[in-house]
Amino acid sequence: MYPMQKYGFMLLLVFFTTASAAQFTTQQALIEELEPPVNPIVENPLQLEITEWPVPWQDSRPRDPDVAPNGVIWLVGQGGDYAARFDPESKEFRQQTLPPGTGPHNLIIDWDGSLWIAGNRQAFIGKMNSTTGELTRFTFPDESARDPHTLVFSGKDEIWFTMQWSNYVGRLNKRSGHVDLVPMQTEQARPYGIRMDSKGHPWVALLGTNGLATIDPKSLELKVIYLPREDARLRRLAITHDDVVWYTDYAQGFIGSYDPASGEIKEWKTPSERSGPYAMAADNLGRVWFVESWPQPNLLVGFDPLFGTFFSVTPIPSGGGTVRHMVYDPARNSLWFGTDTNNLAQAILP
Repeated sequence: MYPMQKYGFMLLLVFFTTASAAQFTTQQALIEELEPPVNPIVENPLQLEITEWPVPWQDSRPRDPDVAPNGVIWLVGQGGDYAARFDPESKEFRQQTLPPGTGPHNLIIDWDGSLWIAGNRQAFIGKMNSTTGELTRFTFPDESARDPHTLVFSGKDEIWFTMQWSNYVGRLNKRSGHVDLVPMQTEQARPYGIRMDSKGHPWVALLGTNGLATIDPKSLELKVIYLPREDARLRRLAITHDDVVWYTDYAQGFIGSYDPASGEIKEWKTPSERSGPYAMAADNLGRVWFVESWPQPNLLVGFDPLFGTFFSVTPIPSGGGTVRHMVYDPARNSLWFGTDTNNLAQAILP
């Protein structure tokens, strides 16, 4: 819309070259008014219905929920060394304990209901039987690889994962247990959030740089795309159905997109002056959702790429503390996330 309008005005300027300086100034002002705002938030943004359930284990930092094939929600207690099951029908929690000191950071659920858990403080990835609690540990071929952070399924037989402080991205073969480690190109790149595109390529937010990384699954060649703003620090990602990669810039308060097909980068300033955008997810309509973690209460924000606007802003009822990761549940058209205020939350999307 904006480029076409600007083009029309520019044609007028060409044809009316004899116009007075005053007329030119007026037309130029009109052109500038058509520029999209830096922070394009709609008037009276939509508020969502958010329900929170207190997790019964106090001060355990419940986080990184995922949705099981049967619709049950699982999450981990980073400060409580557990995996927990939540039944949305009965509203009941049930705990499976993990070895003391595990410091579970992330959980994803396989097609058969198995739980895969990042044992962040004990340098392993665990496969847990969700019924019996039996745990199989997968360790790493290099002692410097010590802090599995966020996991994602490849869509085949692998799990890709980040290691923030070890400075690796890894790949675990679920059948053989073999692990490949890909070192980052720069020191303290801090690989953090990770998502898969439809072609089987992992994309990684580099929190220690202004970079967005991807890895060729065949050659394990690492490629880093650096953003124009050197102070940008990416934390979480989402990938929409068109394989556009979206990111939260935690340090500078932007969200942005990178289109691998064209190489185009677009960015928008987030609604709050002090924002700290963190958790991020995309829904089945291609809308992007993220949480501003610096405002208290935290704010769940919806962005529509079609119109380029922030159309929804909702305070987290408990305050949130910090919302670090969230997942989209297509069956319920919902977002699920944990909060540092010791809650599991569900946000119903429009």
